[in-house]
Amino acid sequence: YQRRVREAVVSTQSTGDITTNVTTFTVELVNDNLFEWHVKLHTVDKDSSLAEGMRQNNITYILLNMSFPDNFPFAPPFVRVVAPIVEGGYVLDGGALCLELLTPTGWTAAYTVEAIVTQVGSALIKGNAKIAKDGRKFTLKAAQASYKSLIKTHEKYGWVTPPKAEG
Repeated sequence: YQRRVREAVVSTQSTGDITTNVTTFTVELVNDNLFEWHVKLHTVDKDSSLAEGMRQNNITYILLNMSFPDNFPFAPPFVRVVAPIVEGGYVLDGGALCLELLTPTGWTAAYTVEAIVTQVGSALIKGNAKIAKDGRKFTLKAAQASYKSLIKTHEKYGWVTPPKAEG
């Protein structure tokens, strides 16, 4: 498993800024930990509310945290928004992301880091993400709790919107 994570690091770091058809991002290890990365999402759709908020607030990137489990690539990484605080765009409390591909049922070992970040960027735009103007901070604990709740909800209902009475 460590080999796959190491290959992903080498692949993303050797190219510097990674540009896909949707976004540009950079990757760095957190405290030299091969299994925890900071991903800086530098560009999103320039016509989006998120890009406008980034320009208005002089924000140069959206900081994501990506943590890889010991059994990666057979299980998905845990990905969350760290900063700035983003509302909408499938971002839950704590910065957790509501994306099927980041869950055990939606994950496939064929996903690359580039594909994951591209999907995150697309979801932020599709969900009309905006920069929040309040003083909140996203926390790992809140993100993990949101993710656990998300998993339970989608195990019960699948990937459809649950009845309003149940959440």
